Amino acid sequence: MARWLLHVDLDQFQAAVEFRRRPELRGLPVIVGGNGDPTEPRKVVTCASYPARAFGIRAGMALRSAQRKCPEGVFLPLDMATYEEASDEVMSLLRTFPGRVEVWGWDEAFLAADTDDPEHLAREIRSAIAELDLTCCVGIGDNKLTAKLATGFAKSTGKSSAEPAEGEGAAGGVFRLTAANWTEVMAHRPTNALWGIGSRIAARMAELGIETVADLMASDRHRLAAEFGPNTGPYLWVLGHGKGDADVTTEPRVPVGRSKSETFPHDLTDPEEIRAQVARLATEVAEEMAEAGRISARVSVTVRTKTFYTRSKQEKLPEPTADIAGIVATALRIIDRFDLDRPIRLLGVRLELVPE
Repeated sequence: MARWLLHVDLDQFQAAVEFRRRPELRGLPVIVGGNGDPTEPRKVVTCASYPARAFGIRAGMALRSAQRKCPEGVFLPLDMATYEEASDEVMSLLRTFPGRVEVWGWDEAFLAADTDDPEHLAREIRSAIAELDLTCCVGIGDNKLTAKLATGFAKSTGKSSAEPAEGEGAAGGVFRLTAANWTEVMAHRPTNALWGIGSRIAARMAELGIETVADLMASDRHRLAAEFGPNTGPYLWVLGHGKGDADVTTEPRVPVGRSKSETFPHDLTDPEEIRAQVARLATEVAEEMAEAGRISARVSVTVRTKTFYTRSKQEKLPEPTADIAGIVATALRIIDRFDLDRPIRLLGVRLELVPE
């Protein structure tokens, strides 16, 4: 039997979880973010249902902008605990299928499986997740790159199953992309259609005459290395040929750091209030790490001003510790090193953790 990589991507995950407890919201433009108050400044959309996306609403958009685009939208607050619980439920289900599961976030995972019929396995996965009152699309590939890209095609609602678009159910929610159909499906597409190539890299390649995946496939690796560096250049060429990592890691990723930040409803100008907020953020993240049994080695503080100027300063702890008071004191020493002469929009505290 052949080894396949399946990428499972849950549809409109946060909104879908809300639909489970409030079925009457299905089919409505549901927008999740912040405290669910679209008038609250500096809060952003974290998930929009498909009907909401039809109004042009996307994750990362300010809630106020979302309300202007969709005044009839249903705005709901983030419920992190519920989403994490639902995600755990899905990932536990995936582990009941033959193969190895690598979790990539709340709403996506890779499954490596040996099977002669990956489409059948994908349909079984979709049916099982549907029993949880959630929906998903499944991309089938010979590596993570092709499987991830295939999921985009699985979401297609167009007339052709080879044209990616967001939506539910079309193309059976399953698509296969491998070396066998790579050129047919991908060659004519722009380079930023590839997972891992953003708009900046795509623009730089366009200056070299590399505008499509076909152009990238035909490009000279040495020229790419000269332009983008000895590692990135050849890597781009590999992406263009649909090659990628096929290893699946079942071990959970151990975080090397933990941070907590907050964008404030109103700019902070009082130095004492700024110090109080830094102390609070440092206390919260330090308590979380102490509860998790993690040891911190370094503290950093990030400040973003009203003009979006952002800077971070850090300090190594005298010795690795989980002592909350010591971490807070270090964070306060760091904030005192900033010139707090401009209104502060955001503050953040990050702990660098000792590897387990």
